[in-house]
Amino acid sequence: MQTWQSSMFTALGLIGVLALPLSGTYAEEPGAMVDGAGFTLYGTESIKGSDAAKVERDPVCDRSKRPKIFTVEPDEAKPGQKVIIKGENFGTKECFHAIAFSAAGPAKIEYTFVNDTTLEATVPDVRAGMSFIDVVAGGGNARSKGFLVKAK
Repeated sequence: MQTWQSSMFTALGLIGVLALPLSGTYAEEPGAMVDGAGFTLYGTESIKGSDAAKVERDPVCDRSKRPKIFTVEPDEAKPGQKVIIKGENFGTKECFHAIAFSAAGPAKIEYTFVNDTTLEATVPDVRAGMSFIDVVAGGGNARSKGFLVKAK
């Protein structure tokens, strides 16, 4: 039978064991789990590859100017033919993202960035019918009026 003194001694001994410092094997491993700290990367070498020259070369995209499409010429074309998209705020070549035809779904569209107001795109190989042309630039996206894809 245990007395309250022996219970207290057992409890104090257990507290003493828990208060011992962590062994070096856990605290020194990069990305180790440390009690109270969660996952830590202390002591892990940092990611390399960023310097002042790289930051200077990165484009600065103006996200405040939403693109607009004014015209698509011609307003109907067959798959494989080129169309010219005129508008504004398409941004710079580095900040421009993509052109999409709604009838083509996620298919990659071949296009040429001419300048901030002009783009050229190749009509994708899709079924004949109405489609929309979407322009995705740094400031958002714009959708054209209906565009007729003619039969091959």
